[in-house]
Amino acid sequence: MSKNWLLSKHDSFVRDVLRDFCQIASALENHFSDYDATGSVSFHFFDDILGRQNSKGLLWRLKDTAHLLFRNEKRTTFAVLGEYLDWALGYFFHECIKLKEDAYQQMNYKPRFKQLQQSKDLSPEEQHIGTELYAVIKQTSESIEREVRRVRFILFHCKRMFILYLPLHHENPLLARFLYAQNDLVRSVFKGYADELIQAIYVDGVHRMYELAAQSLEEGGWLDEASKARQLAAQNRPNQK
Repeated sequence: MSKNWLLSKHDSFVRDVLRDFCQIASALENHFSDYDATGSVSFHFFDDILGRQNSKGLLWRLKDTAHLLFRNEKRTTFAVLGEYLDWALGYFFHECIKLKEDAYQQMNYKPRFKQLQQSKDLSPEEQHIGTELYAVIKQTSESIEREVRRVRFILFHCKRMFILYLPLHHENPLLARFLYAQNDLVRSVFKGYADELIQAIYVDGVHRMYELAAQSLEEGGWLDEASKARQLAAQNRPNQK
């Protein structure tokens, strides 16, 4: 993989990492709300977002893109934040693998072992072995609770780190276009920190985000959308208030 190719993709990697993080964070937070209500997580949910080596899911692709971005950036005062984000996104990828495995145990083996325990045909030794094994399977509930707590912790700190890291990319048109076009998604993920995120990136004012978004839209041939973004830029320039 050439250095020139990596540099040419840099702006899109920044956009992709934030975009994929927002999509995953939204999906995880919704799923964890279900977990709070039911006490269980879905194997199929984690199987979908993780995928596998020959068919990577969104979370796997996010982890790979984060490695490409943060491990090939120029050394700056922001470099430590990139290293933190690289580790954090990789960490919760592996925590989600654990959640997938624990969900598999609960989905397939917990009901089977519970059914076997109710059989009257088991010898005392078989009954004892089954009880011991079932106790281990039941412990997956404790593992899931810890893993969910850790993922939530990492997601929260990723949001804070993005707020500190993304000002480095305040002139990135693809990032601006994403923040403009997917405003609802960004706000649903960053919640009370959404305004802080935008203000941190665009210290001269939100109009700069609209201008850069318009530039990217024009380059992509989306002229009507670009015109709307330019109108918003004009409305939000400081001298227009």
